[in-house]
Amino acid sequence: MDLKSYLGRHAALVDKALDALLPASDTLPKSLHEAMRYSMFAGGKRIRPILALAACEAVGGNPESALPVACALEMIHTYSLIHDDLPAMDDDDFRRGRPTSHKVFGEATAILAGDALLTQAFVLLSSPSACEHIAPEVSLRILHTIARCSGSMGMVGGQVVDMESEGKQVDFPVLEYIHTRKTGALILASIQCGGLVGGADTEAMKVLTAYAEAAGLAFQIADDILDIVGEQAELGKDVGSDQARGKVTYPALLGMAVARERSQELKERAIDALAPLGGAAEPLKNIARYIVDRSS
Repeated sequence: MDLKSYLGRHAALVDKALDALLPASDTLPKSLHEAMRYSMFAGGKRIRPILALAACEAVGGNPESALPVACALEMIHTYSLIHDDLPAMDDDDFRRGRPTSHKVFGEATAILAGDALLTQAFVLLSSPSACEHIAPEVSLRILHTIARCSGSMGMVGGQVVDMESEGKQVDFPVLEYIHTRKTGALILASIQCGGLVGGADTEAMKVLTAYAEAAGLAFQIADDILDIVGEQAELGKDVGSDQARGKVTYPALLGMAVARERSQELKERAIDALAPLGGAAEPLKNIARYIVDRSS
């Protein structure tokens, strides 16, 4: 399959839906909605929502039915980036090649834009009209999954341990804890929720979960590697920022060779896990290859 075309086509679907689902920039309060849209349409690859659509396809569902869920996931991801960039956290000046939200709108508005995107995600997930093609009991499972993976036991918890570990000598279990939660948890939610919309049965959900756990960890290891060897134009932020802050990463703790080997192992594990789904899972397989090979 032509992965570039697939990613572009699905990203366009997500962008169109996001544009319709977010308040217009001239809606009061204008500064808040402008800030929300500024970060939302800053050029992200839309990997999480595309994974949700691909997972829905892989179990025989209609990916357009999963668009509201996919958009909600991207809202949560974008909120996390806005807050991650704040002076109180990573204090980044650039994100996706553009000045970060707090540099453009000020810290207070950036914080509130992140808060608003997180809340808007759950407005969307609980909207009967937006989710009319999803059974109520499935919507409830999706809400629970996304909330759990976004909160203190998932993404937010991983962010806290990531910050607390900066500049310290930590052991491997702490590194895995950070990676599987700060990045892996929302990827897991994306794939599981896409599967739920697509009508995945218990066995199919086990397959998707095994894929998600491997692919999510591989994604963060690839990011760790790119922070060292990537190009600033590709990353959209300063190369070496993780090293400068003393962040806990795979290359820092285990060395670059081991990090690369581990990412390749996880890629193969993710691809192998999808075997029971046959050809319908080909997009998910190719996304796993893309996640890892972009850092090769």
